[in-house]
Amino acid sequence: MLSDLPLRHGPRRLIALVMLAFGSLLVPAVDLAIGAELQRPNILLIVSDDQGYHDLGCFGGTGVKTPNLDRLAAGGVRLTSFYVSWPACTPSRASLLTGRYPQRCGTYDMMRNDMVNYDHRYTLDEYAVSPEMILGTDEREVFFSELLREHSYTNGCFGKWDGGQLKRFLPLQQGFHDFYGFGHTGIDYFTHERYGVPSMRRGNQLTTEDKGTYATDLFRREAVRFLKSHHDRPFFLYVPFNAPHAASSLEPDVRGTVQAPPQYLAMYPEGKTQREQRRRGYLAAITCMDDAIGQLLDLLDEYGIARNTIVVFLSDNGGGTGSNNTPLRGGKSQMFEGGIRVPCIVRWPERIPAGTTCDEFLTALEVFPTLAAATGAALPKGIVYDGFDMLAVLQGKQPSPRTEMFWERRADHAARVGCWKWVESARGNGLFNLSSDLGEQQDLSAEKPDVLAMLKSRFAAWKKDMADAEPRGPFRDY
Repeated sequence: MLSDLPLRHGPRRLIALVMLAFGSLLVPAVDLAIGAELQRPNILLIVSDDQGYHDLGCFGGTGVKTPNLDRLAAGGVRLTSFYVSWPACTPSRASLLTGRYPQRCGTYDMMRNDMVNYDHRYTLDEYAVSPEMILGTDEREVFFSELLREHSYTNGCFGKWDGGQLKRFLPLQQGFHDFYGFGHTGIDYFTHERYGVPSMRRGNQLTTEDKGTYATDLFRREAVRFLKSHHDRPFFLYVPFNAPHAASSLEPDVRGTVQAPPQYLAMYPEGKTQREQRRRGYLAAITCMDDAIGQLLDLLDEYGIARNTIVVFLSDNGGGTGSNNTPLRGGKSQMFEGGIRVPCIVRWPERIPAGTTCDEFLTALEVFPTLAAATGAALPKGIVYDGFDMLAVLQGKQPSPRTEMFWERRADHAARVGCWKWVESARGNGLFNLSSDLGEQQDLSAEKPDVLAMLKSRFAAWKKDMADAEPRGPFRDY
């Protein structure tokens, strides 16, 4: 019956009606229309949390077990000079999903309660009006999920949202059809509480139904459910893990550690020091996440859609607790390479050469326009995007057109122009030539004052560009 035809895909319903009215003469046209839809690539975007540059086998790590991420790299391209737009999670993730610098999209600092730094335990009433509860990425920003929803993609988000917790900021209001996860920066992996406050959500509602189950296993479960339900139509599956971020707990035996299930801890030797024990938990959390990623890759193969699925993996910022950022200097929250250069892998069979490496200057700002172009979704008019379609660069057909990138975290500043990197921060300053000094050990400020002046000038121009942009909340004054 006509009333039984699917309503979601308006054009396909119309075609079916025409078929019934005019008979089989239009069948070839129907096949072409359906075929065109099936050719639109699926998107699987995976983000890890605080993962070190060296902490994948395919990025040189020898003490970490990541067979599935290594398999992903073997089928695609490793991006070895890939940067995020901020050295910690919240602005980095907002920038990834909007395609805009944090200073342009308005989320350019953490939406986090700082009193927990002093062991303050929030009551539920205090928490309800605290910054990390009431702040969120500006509602005027267009998320990638919103763009794809307008193009009939089915969108699921499972994991760490980190874009705000009030209903208007949550994924279901930003173009996603399905969400299971938490809205802020971190939780206890087993209780799903943030410093004692229950935080897991299904859709818009808080839930404690899975309390006691390891968070990564839950995000795996939900992502698998989504794939099983929606693999036969174009989909955008966003899996932003919180692994291997340290647990957000005030409990003395948990705080500052990375929690992991016993079977994964057993894969790594007991540490003799506290630092070694933290490293053990961190590595175990990565391997657990890697297993989850492996199951998703297996399902793509099982359903015969791997060839038509773009898979992107990256860390949201440089390595944190327990990580190894070799050969980079520094780590999470810092402006040195270890805080902003992250491992990234992209796989699109038959479109991107397998087993390749790209050392071109690229950033997370390129992800939005690249995936939009691949899906045929035109970028919204009137919005300034800070990246470009990088597919040809990943294919090795052309060099990266990116020549500069800028970072600002309160009083910490950094700029890269060509091979030159300038850092001015509480953790250190300097001018470095990344082509010969990737570890940022030799400060050339005194020897190259003209280069230093050029980078500072370019940074000042970028600052003006950001200040002149239409203001966005939650931090800008307007």
